[in-house]
Order: sequence, then C-alpha cells, then structure tokens
Amino acid sequence: MGFDLGGLLQQYLGGAANGAPQGDVASHYDQAARNVSPDVLQEGLSALLRSDATPAFGQIAGQLFGQADANQQAGMLNQLIAGMGPAALGSLLNGAGGAGLAGILGRLAGGGNTAALSPDQASALTPDQVQVIADHAEQHDPGIVDRMSAFYAEHPTLVKTLGGAALSIALAKMAERQGG
Repeated sequence: MGFDLGGLLQQYLGGAANGAPQGDVASHYDQAARNVSPDVLQEGLSALLRSDATPAFGQIAGQLFGQADANQQAGMLNQLIAGMGPAALGSLLNGAGGAGLAGILGRLAGGGNTAALSPDQASALTPDQVQVIADHAEQHDPGIVDRMSAFYAEHPTLVKTLGGAALSIALAKMAERQGG
C-alpha cells in the first residue's frame, strides 16, 4: 500500500512546536479519517473539542450545525438533548434561546425527553440557538463532548469546515493514539 498513515500523522506530533506540517491539513485529515479506526478518529475529535486552542465546545457545535444538512442537524440536536433530563431542558427553556427554541424544545420537555427532533424541526433553529443548547448540555451532561465526538466521527467531512488549526489538533491526538 502506498499510503503511509504513520508518516502522515507523525508530522502532527508535538503540535505547533514542530511548525506547520508539509501539505494541506484538510487533505491530511481526509486521509487519516478514512484510514484510522472510528475510536481513534473520535478521540482526535474529542481532543479538538476540548482544546484550549479552539473555540468553546458550544461555539464549535453551533458552527458545525450551521454547515450541516437537515439530517445531520437533527442528529446533532438529538445527541445534545439526549443527556439532558426534563429539569435541564426546563432550565434551558427558562433561560435564553428565543421563541423558536422554546417552541421546539418545550414539546420535548413536556414529553419527558423521549421524542426526537425531526430534520424540519432541527433546521428551524439557528447556529446561535444550538450554541446555547450545546453550552447548556455541556454544563448538565459530562459525557456530551465524547458523544458529540462520536457523532462527528460518523460525519468527518463536516468537521473539515473548522479549518486547519483545529484539524491539526485532531491529527496530533490521532498520531499520539496510533503510537506515533
């Protein structure tokens, strides 16, 4: 096989201390995402979402939501909401978010958090509203970053919209995990 995953990922070990890797980071990410195991990709994305060198989790979730199709948006929101019980959803509704958020999530809170948002319902929300939901989910559900990383690992091309610096963090974690 002509592709050298280990050599590619090796470029990212040590992060920014090694300087910019040769080549296109987005292309490297594509190659790695196709060739690493799903759990290695998830771990890289989790490191990206937790990094001090990237925006906060909620901001990234909102940004990715804005780049996603309606089915992906529904999947993201359903992941974010799944770990919040009715009390956490209720406190979210009593806080910020606007009428659109209250209308959609209010139905879920009243239903005991058993319903799932449809693509049409999800696409009615804005990235800013999703950022509010993600921030709230992170406060009430310690496992949300890992679950969202797993979701994003299933949709690796969506993550490319975050740019080279963020992708470098994910690649560095994948290299570390691969034993590079």
